[in-house]
Amino acid sequence: MMPPTEPASSDPSGLIRLLRDGRQWSVSELAATTGVARSTVSQRLDMLSALGLIGRAEPGSSTGGRPPKRVALLADARLVLAFDIGASHAHVGVASITREILAHRRIAIDIAAGPDHVLGQVTEVADDLLDGLGRDRSVVLATGVGLPGPVHAATGRPVRPPIMPGWDDYDVPGWLHSCDGIPAFVDNDVNLAALGEHDRFGVGVDNFLYVKVATGIGAGIISGGMLLRGAQGIAGDIGHVRVSRGEGVFCSCGNEGCLEALAAGPAIARSLREAGIEVTSSREVVARVDAGDVNAIQAVRQAGRDLGEVLSASISFLNPSVIAIGGRMAGAGEHLIAGVREVVYRRAMPLATVGLEIRTARSGERAGMMGATALAADHALSPAGLLALAARQHV
Repeated sequence: MMPPTEPASSDPSGLIRLLRDGRQWSVSELAATTGVARSTVSQRLDMLSALGLIGRAEPGSSTGGRPPKRVALLADARLVLAFDIGASHAHVGVASITREILAHRRIAIDIAAGPDHVLGQVTEVADDLLDGLGRDRSVVLATGVGLPGPVHAATGRPVRPPIMPGWDDYDVPGWLHSCDGIPAFVDNDVNLAALGEHDRFGVGVDNFLYVKVATGIGAGIISGGMLLRGAQGIAGDIGHVRVSRGEGVFCSCGNEGCLEALAAGPAIARSLREAGIEVTSSREVVARVDAGDVNAIQAVRQAGRDLGEVLSASISFLNPSVIAIGGRMAGAGEHLIAGVREVVYRRAMPLATVGLEIRTARSGERAGMMGATALAADHALSPAGLLALAARQHV
C-alpha cells in the first residue's frame, strides 16, 4: 500500500520530495536539480501552492537584479492522522506532512468490541486532538491505520484475524472515508512499526527485522530499504510458525504449537499461573521481571529462546543486519533478548550472524503510530494522492 518510487522530475510529487528536506528553493535550483524546464517547474509549483502545500519563503541572495523567489514546504499547513490500534489499547496521533507528531494520545480499547465501536473511539479522539491544535478535518490529507492482524495489502481489509472477532473482511478504509471523505490506508501494525523503527536508523540499515512481542507476535521485514508485504500482505506472520516445544499447546488460530501460543505476553502469564504465580497480563510479567522475580525471568528467557528458534530460520532467508525487538514484552529488556541471542547465535549460519545486532527497538511504543504517519504522508504526497487532492479541491 505504499506508492511507487518515481524520479524526482516526474511530477509535482517529485518537487515535494525535494522540498521535504526543509530547505528554501528557487525555481532555478529546482529546475537544475530535476532537469525540468523552469516553465514546467513554475506550473507545478503553482499547483502545489493552490493545494496549500507550499508558500513563498524569504527572498534569497542574487547576483544582480531582482532577488530570486524562493519557496518552501508548509510543513504543518496540512496534516495526517495516525491510528495504531492494538488488542487492548490504541495510539492516536496528528502529524505534519513531514511526519512530525504534533499531538498524541494513548487510549484503552477492546479490539473484540468490533470495528464500528473501535473506529468510532479513535476518530473521536482524533477530532479532540485536532480541536486542541485549533484545526479540523478540512486540513487532513490522509489517515494511516495499523491493525493487530493480517491485512490484505490491496484492499486494506483484515483477513481472518485471530484476535479480532467481527473484523474479518471489514472495509476499514471505506468506513473511515465515509466519515469525512479523507482517504485512509491500512496495514498490519507490525509492518507500520517496522517503518517507524526504520526512520530512527538513519542511513546504512536497509535490511532488518522488527519483531513485536505483545498480545501476539509478528515481524515487519525491511529488505533493501523497502517494506516487504508478500503476495497477500501477511509476510512476517511468524507468530503462527510451529516451535519444537509446542506439542499439545493450541493457539487461537486453531493450530498446535504456534510461537504465539508459547512466547507472547498472555502465554508467558499463563505459564506463570500454572506454576502457582498469580499474573494476569504482560504488564504484570514485566513488572515481576523488573522486581527480580526468578520465575518470571526464566519464563521470559524461555520465550526468547522460542522466538530465537523461529528467527534463526528467518535470518537464513533474509540476512538482516539488525533485529529490533519491540512490543510490550520488550519491556523485559535483556532477559528476552538474551534468550533470542542464545538460540540465534547457536543455530544460524556463522556468516549470517557476522555483524548481526539483536537489540530492543529504539522507537518504543510509538513505533506503530510513527509508521502510520509515514504511510499516510507518503500516500498523500504521492502522484495519485496529489491528483486526488486536486480533484477534491477542484484545482
